[in-house]
Amino acid sequence: SKSLGNGIDPLEIIDKYGADALRLTLVTGNAPGNDMRFYMSRVEANRNFANKIWNASRFIMMNMPEGGLKVTDPSLEPVDKWIISKLNTLVKDVTENMDSYELGIAVQKIYDFIWSEFCDWYIEMVKPRLYSDENQASKDAALYTLNTVLIDALKLLHPYMPFITEEIFCTLQDAEESIMVSKWPEFTEARQFTKEENDIEIIKEAVRGIRNVRTQMNVAPSKKAKVFVVTEDQTITAAFTEGKLFFAPLAYASEVSIQKDKTGIADDAVSVVIPNANIYIPFAELVDISQEIERLEKEEARLEGELKRVNGMLSNEKFVSKAPQAKIDEEKAKLEKYTQMMNQVKERLASLR
Repeated sequence: SKSLGNGIDPLEIIDKYGADALRLTLVTGNAPGNDMRFYMSRVEANRNFANKIWNASRFIMMNMPEGGLKVTDPSLEPVDKWIISKLNTLVKDVTENMDSYELGIAVQKIYDFIWSEFCDWYIEMVKPRLYSDENQASKDAALYTLNTVLIDALKLLHPYMPFITEEIFCTLQDAEESIMVSKWPEFTEARQFTKEENDIEIIKEAVRGIRNVRTQMNVAPSKKAKVFVVTEDQTITAAFTEGKLFFAPLAYASEVSIQKDKTGIADDAVSVVIPNANIYIPFAELVDISQEIERLEKEEARLEGELKRVNGMLSNEKFVSKAPQAKIDEEKAKLEKYTQMMNQVKERLASLR
């Protein structure tokens, strides 16, 4: 309001945070028919997002060979297929959202993909391959995937943040083509890798579980420990075997052992439960066993709550008769998952008491 003197000069914001950050804030914070609350903290957060993209792009450029990457048909590894498949789904969802003028929903999906899946996960997963010259084919596949995924992600983001995306796109490309006239990414079945998506999500769940336990136990990241993956599931065994190179550093593991039973694992080892597998870490010299029991009891209480909720829904005749079959199947799958995890937690508690 001019009379209240609380107006905001966009030029001042652009000088401080950049035009892209302001554009993104105005699009994501706006809804048809509603007044908009403007928070400078959101502009700052979007400036940080721009910095995140720039830093990721610089990292990729720094690792590119002189003269550019010549590989056009690399031998992709499971983690490469995972991020390409995630991007493929993103392209489909974002295109549908933008066609429906759901601009805020579309850009939130792009934001989450770039920040979390690409920067926080994929880049960290491929660093061991980039820093090693032992397998050039693997390194080339990682660089190809980094470059391909970044370019398509920039195209999706360009309508919202045109300046930074144009700058990075032109730097990455050999041809002097503007991102404005480049082809919009398209969903294709050939880039859908469901198996690899499932496999990598299992590894991510294990990494999150290990990090949560270490945080609860106040274990420093510099403190490495051997990690045991115990499972009889051949799919999980194969996933961890193929992903051992990046799983070890992400899980702060000095060594990773994948086995069918608990042979060689101390009784006081700390555990992380994931579907169809148990992760054990010999933290005996670092943690108090009573703390591990307390943590498992909290997990038991959480699972009891989840099981109560799911059972309540599935025993509700109105829900079963009116809910879509897909929703009912989803809740049944959750029931099976939580029941299995509860059994694993109870078994672990019994061994420690």
